[in-house]
Amino acid sequence: MNEAKGRQRRERESAANHPGAAMTNGWQKKTLGEVLQKTGTVNPLETPEAEFEYIDVSSVSNRTFEIEETQRLKGKDAPSRARRLVKANDVLFATVRPTLQRIAVVPEQLDNQVCSTGYFVLRPKAGIDHRFVFYSLFTEDFMRQMESLQKGASYPAVTDGEVRAQVIPVPPLPEQRRVVGILDEAFDGIATAKANAEKNRPNARALFESHLQAVFAAPMQHVALSVLATDITDGDHLPPPKAPTGVPFITISDIVKTTREIDFENTFTVPEEYFQNLKPNKKPRLGDVLYTVTGATLGIPVLVKQEIDFCFQRHIGLIRPKPDTDSVWLSYALLSPQAFSQATLGSTGAAQKTVSLAVLRKITVPRIPLSEQRTIAKKLDALSAETQRLESLYQRKLAALDELKKSLLHQAFSGQL
Repeated sequence: MNEAKGRQRRERESAANHPGAAMTNGWQKKTLGEVLQKTGTVNPLETPEAEFEYIDVSSVSNRTFEIEETQRLKGKDAPSRARRLVKANDVLFATVRPTLQRIAVVPEQLDNQVCSTGYFVLRPKAGIDHRFVFYSLFTEDFMRQMESLQKGASYPAVTDGEVRAQVIPVPPLPEQRRVVGILDEAFDGIATAKANAEKNRPNARALFESHLQAVFAAPMQHVALSVLATDITDGDHLPPPKAPTGVPFITISDIVKTTREIDFENTFTVPEEYFQNLKPNKKPRLGDVLYTVTGATLGIPVLVKQEIDFCFQRHIGLIRPKPDTDSVWLSYALLSPQAFSQATLGSTGAAQKTVSLAVLRKITVPRIPLSEQRTIAKKLDALSAETQRLESLYQRKLAALDELKKSLLHQAFSGQL
């Protein structure tokens, strides 16, 4: 008896998961292939002088989910991937790097134009709302499947057949339209909220930078950085020996630009003996200021706030302040646009700009009494902390909005809206 009941339960579950099975309130599960029409191809080379709009994979934004730009081409100039004819209200899904979500609806003005074979073109049959299909491609279930199916290291991709085989819940057309109406309105509101948060986040940083510039633009006596430091040096120029345990070795990739801190999470270690044999000025200590001198991260001052043994590479400079120079204030002076401008102007190198120690030592900074330095440093610390709090707040808001979208999609495609 128990076996029979178990078998019946399994049969019910199997039927419920089978494409075409009935769901609540007339919903059914169907593969995308069942709800889509066949689409056509075209070869623009056959009409060499005819012009057309070409939708490349990069044409679709994965932020706005719209076709933001196209290329006007003649047939003779068409790339080999320009082969798929699209019509208004088709839904484009990029099968190359599918989890990037390059998904968009073809607008009226691009009717009968051409897209790349890097897209799967979804053209719903009668009785299927195209925007209902559009939203189904953003669900976690669909994206999870794309992630598991994609193949290839450099350009992971899924096949058209794999997309076509995905199962989505399909309610009657009036219900589809009702769900789409709710999602359109909700997602428009979310998009506006995200745009405001994304605009306000850099605004908070810009406010701090503007204040920093004003502080160090005030009339003050300026001297070379070397006047305020007992030592200015850089890290070891030879490749360090690595060890499974020992002393952390810092590279410029371990410097966090936004917070101006050292990330010790992924550093490698060098033998204790190697560290002990370094000169004292190459062993950072509490109150020193590190300064990135190479590449895209050039010009980031990092205050050493911990009494921890570590060493660093030659792409990082070390400034050891004199007793009458506050290290916090000095880090802000080096962060100022005035100091950064001197560093970049003095940098050399074509492929990768580098600030030499000679240039670093000559960067001019204000010379003011220690008490004034500390007053300025305290105010900038407070403003910096508030800036980071606001940036974190906006980041959390963006994450919450993304979660809200996921929740709405889940509710929409499980019949809960």
